[in-house]
Amino acid sequence: MPVPEVSAALTGALDAIGASAYVVDERGCIIAVNARAESLLARPADDLLGYDAHDLLHRGPHGQPLPRSQCAMRQAFHAGRPAQVDEDYFARADGSVQPISWLITPYDTGDHQACTLVIFHSREKVQEADPRPEPPTAALPELERLALLAEATGQLTSTLDVDDALKRLTALVVPRLADWVVVDLITERDEVWRAVVVHADGETHAHHEDLEGPMPPVLEDSPMPLSRALRGVASTVTGPETYHRAPDSGIAVEQRRLFDTTGMHSAAIAPVRGTREVLGALTLGRAENPVAFTTGDLTLVEDIARRAGLALDNARLYQRQRKVAETMQNHLLPQMPVVAGLQLTARYLPAPDASQVGGDWYDAFPLADGATALAIGDVVGHDLEAAAGMAQLRNVLRAYAWSHQEPPSRIVERLDEAMEHITNVTMATLIFARIEVTGDGHWQLSWTNAGHPPPLLISRDGVAGYLTAGHGVALGTGLRTPRPDAEAVLRPGSTLVLYTDGLIEAPGVILDVGLNRLRKHAAAFAHRPLSAFTDQVLRRVRPASNDDDVALLALRAPG
Repeated sequence: MPVPEVSAALTGALDAIGASAYVVDERGCIIAVNARAESLLARPADDLLGYDAHDLLHRGPHGQPLPRSQCAMRQAFHAGRPAQVDEDYFARADGSVQPISWLITPYDTGDHQACTLVIFHSREKVQEADPRPEPPTAALPELERLALLAEATGQLTSTLDVDDALKRLTALVVPRLADWVVVDLITERDEVWRAVVVHADGETHAHHEDLEGPMPPVLEDSPMPLSRALRGVASTVTGPETYHRAPDSGIAVEQRRLFDTTGMHSAAIAPVRGTREVLGALTLGRAENPVAFTTGDLTLVEDIARRAGLALDNARLYQRQRKVAETMQNHLLPQMPVVAGLQLTARYLPAPDASQVGGDWYDAFPLADGATALAIGDVVGHDLEAAAGMAQLRNVLRAYAWSHQEPPSRIVERLDEAMEHITNVTMATLIFARIEVTGDGHWQLSWTNAGHPPPLLISRDGVAGYLTAGHGVALGTGLRTPRPDAEAVLRPGSTLVLYTDGLIEAPGVILDVGLNRLRKHAAAFAHRPLSAFTDQVLRRVRPASNDDDVALLALRAPG
């Protein structure tokens, strides 16, 4: 039986659940299992992964195979709905039957698969539980609590966007645990901002923007529940009576307004902690639900707040990395020169992942003989080291192009020979070109291509074609074969597009698909002003699944 690839994040999420658990894919085959399940079933992961869970595990009380038509788990699985059974049986590796209780729920693994989470307990342990009656509460049963925490782990750790993390957090807790959810965040300037105030209105979430916004500062010695949570001191169950006393701070006044406006009679407040600091506080409130929170509910609220804190911490770190990366690129990439008679524009779009910055670049600059140099390139690698290598390569190219009045092929040959000695770049692709006015007033392009996607030339009337001549090997291969040059005349009003592969490539799609998409859209927008043309091409052509940065350089000959 082939064993599927299991992500470390998914396995880690299951291991964080305090019960035996596994995840099945849309076919019902096990794709991840935790150590508790392996132990309870006496089966190693290799004997579980890839197998149909029903056929392998599900049995009747005497160990007989259970027909699928009689399986409540299978029926709920196909319906895509949660379900729970208190008395059922799984087969262990030695052939014995393990009495269990189970809960299943749809589960988001973060990779858009339609998966289902199965959590199960040994029923002997369940029967050993304290038989004394519990006081009336709205606390979740143990299996549902574990399922909620597993869902919270999967949902909150699979996003790197703060707003999206807050939306997912809201959907997890309202109305399952509370009528109201409030999230107060501490900004990087140490200010408190009430980011979320949401009420469960039937199946929808009603946002109350009038209660959101900046909050007064937190007093270091305030004993009030929200102030203590924002300092990371403690979680608290509280109610409106706490804030009807004389307020000790402006934040207590805002809390009184919150309780009065929402009608909450009970609230559980927990700190939201990151790995290094307190990021804010989570408040769950009940108004329509008549059952008040108890201190026994705080463990669950704290667990959810802890997962929210990790998600927000990662999202903030990602945003800081992205800002650094974008700032670096903005400083490294040049402004377009002014060339009489030519229109020039360029764009750079960073990769969706901040760690993927760096390799793509463009350049345009005047040459000593009056021509204008154009370059587009892609340095192998996707990190800040690649960005630094890109800057080195660009500067060496500029120096050779200015000091040597030679064809593009010879300039690139010099660059290739020097690259391994005076830069940190191991391999790169590049188009280097010259554009200049000929004696009859036309604009002539000459170029060489070092393993890069071909330039696209679009006539004024929308006829588009790729310039496939002048193609040679990439830089850094060690091959010293002569590089070819190619030439083309740019007709009046024609548009030239130089771009990097992030514009046309997508995982699992052949390159011709992206090239055809670029050609069709570029031809359709050829009549637009150059800036609008460039923006439309990027918007329409760049694949949604793109995980690479994109550089684009476009010029238009006078009409």
